[in-house]
Amino acid sequence: MMPTPPVHHWQIPIDGMTCASCVSRVEKALAKVAGVTAVSVNLATEMANVETAEMVSHLQLAQSIVDAGYAVKIVKVADQSVISGKNAANGAPVLVFSEGQKVIIAAILSLPLVLPMLANAFGQHWMLPAWWQLALATPVQFWLGARFYRAGWYALKAKTGNMDLLVALGTSAAYGLSVAMMWSAENDAMVHLYFESAAVVITLVLLGKWLEGRAKREATAAIRALQTLMPATARVVVGNVEHDIAIAEIKVGDLLRVRPGERFAADGVLVNGHTQADESLITGESRPVHKTFGDAITGGAVNGDALVDVRVTVVGAESTIHRIVRMVEEAQAKKAPIQRLVDKISAVFVPVVLVIALVTLLSWGWHNGDWANAVINAVAVLVIACPCALGLATPAAIMAGTGVAAKQGILIKDAPALETAHRISVVAFDKTGTLTEGRPVLVAVKSFASTRAEMLSMAAAIQAGSEHPLAKAVVDAAKLEQVDFSPADNIRALAGRGITATLNDQTILLGSARLMTEEGIDIAPLGSRAEPYETEGRTIAWMARAGHLVGFFAFGDNVKPTARAAIDALKQMNIKTVLISGDNLPAAEKIAREVGIDVIHANVLPQAKAAVIQQLRESGEVVAMVGDGINDAPALAAADVGIAMSGGTDMAKETAGITLMRGDTTLVARAIDISRRTTRKIHQNLFWAFCYNVIGIPLAAFGLLSPVIAGAAMALSSVSVILNALLLRR
Repeated sequence: MMPTPPVHHWQIPIDGMTCASCVSRVEKALAKVAGVTAVSVNLATEMANVETAEMVSHLQLAQSIVDAGYAVKIVKVADQSVISGKNAANGAPVLVFSEGQKVIIAAILSLPLVLPMLANAFGQHWMLPAWWQLALATPVQFWLGARFYRAGWYALKAKTGNMDLLVALGTSAAYGLSVAMMWSAENDAMVHLYFESAAVVITLVLLGKWLEGRAKREATAAIRALQTLMPATARVVVGNVEHDIAIAEIKVGDLLRVRPGERFAADGVLVNGHTQADESLITGESRPVHKTFGDAITGGAVNGDALVDVRVTVVGAESTIHRIVRMVEEAQAKKAPIQRLVDKISAVFVPVVLVIALVTLLSWGWHNGDWANAVINAVAVLVIACPCALGLATPAAIMAGTGVAAKQGILIKDAPALETAHRISVVAFDKTGTLTEGRPVLVAVKSFASTRAEMLSMAAAIQAGSEHPLAKAVVDAAKLEQVDFSPADNIRALAGRGITATLNDQTILLGSARLMTEEGIDIAPLGSRAEPYETEGRTIAWMARAGHLVGFFAFGDNVKPTARAAIDALKQMNIKTVLISGDNLPAAEKIAREVGIDVIHANVLPQAKAAVIQQLRESGEVVAMVGDGINDAPALAAADVGIAMSGGTDMAKETAGITLMRGDTTLVARAIDISRRTTRKIHQNLFWAFCYNVIGIPLAAFGLLSPVIAGAAMALSSVSVILNALLLRR
């Protein structure tokens, strides 16, 4: 079998896209590059995500974008920037004026052209000389408006259309008509010119793009906040001597010293001291988290009230913050399924508008012979028909929704997961580590020939140095109840059965019923008392001393404090809940009763979990699976939406479309709620974008809208779509 060729992922930020038609053209240009296997371009983030089956040169990708009429800022591959600059492929210089400065200059030049029109409304009839109008309108048309000509020309070369082409054609028609009327006018004759229409439309479009850019930056605020969490330097300890180094110089294994109030500079484990860590910007958890020896530390979190040392375990692109940023950026760059329909509509939208504008021109001109008015009406059609709002409707909402989710500790890996989640009708839960804490605790101590304190003291003495989860549960219980114990002697593990040791010259046994049977110890006196715990799925460890039964310990996995609230929240959203567990039915029923789950599937083997999910889907349900283990990965993949818990395995998190950054199960309902709100915003945006064009184009064609009003409406439509999406942040 031939090995699968490696797939390379590129992120290419693009300058100059203005509408959905631009997106289509960039995608087509990139798709033509040999070796490109997948392309997705997002208008709101101005980002292209490209996959290649072979190593394609970054210059090839950049050049294809530049040839299509756009500029490339930075290309990323393997999380390293390999191109930078305004127009990386050909080294074009960076523009002198910012977008905001251009808007101000355009407004200053356009204002004198508009003032006579405004004064006319108050009975004042005056007009600038034609040459003054020409002098003011020309720099707006051909300098500040040059971007529309460039992009429109490239669109024509590519045999497509876009917003820039519509604006360039419309304003050029108004400007050209004014020049022609000015030259053909008799000496000293005052004729009405349309320079103000061309200049004001360009000014309004530039203003709209500037406001749109500001709104986009607001939508990505959550990502920028994460990117700024890491400090610039770190304090590394070498031979008890502290050195300040740049964060880029940190290596795995370094020992970092962090003072109170400072941010942890890298992921690692706490090796000295104990503290509180504020991880709110990373996990959404508002309360500081207690950290002690051996606990994981997340880079970017704020150290609380103690001086601590951290051993670095992960650096660079695989650190928690970098992975979060990468996942959210990728989710924002990917297209939701509904966007594909919008793209198809946009592909034919501009040509249809050009036909309508031509029909408007000819109809008005032939109807009454007033070709000047015919040109102005056609210009209004071209200007108001801009498909900006249509192109921004979906990605703006996706961008805002994923940002809100990330701020609350919910990582949405792709747009389809976000869009699908609003239709979820059933949520299936794994038990261990998802609804329960995932670590055993001591739930009962039953004695036959000793006291509870004596049993805990003996059990802790022979297990004090063990890393086994049950041993830790016993030691933790002994410490909590302040039971004294000293390490036993001759400690020896008995594989699969238990442990033996010598304590006060007596042999102590702790382990399974099988171990007791092998050693000839009768457990029947306590058998009936152990049976209810075994029925509930508890783990039983029997204890004997000097050949005689002492008692037994029952261990269980506690339900998470948030589990009941999570199930209640889902029920309020009319979502059914299902428990899929490998435990026996009584044990599964106990958990289900405790948290309020509707349906139970018990005794399910790991490989059969996916089959249960598939059965639910075949019954017509839209299913989400929530899990955390390797054995949950197939079920997470089989579900319509997979939701992985943060403490779970890497395989579970890679398989799931949504990852919860903390083990709070109420985030499941919150993720679905964010999906519902985001989808609602998408539908609202698309509705208004379509209505705007459906209403605006006929009004312009029938002469009921001037180009100036059409330009203002067009700019307002794009901005309103993004502002509506930003309401998600509330």
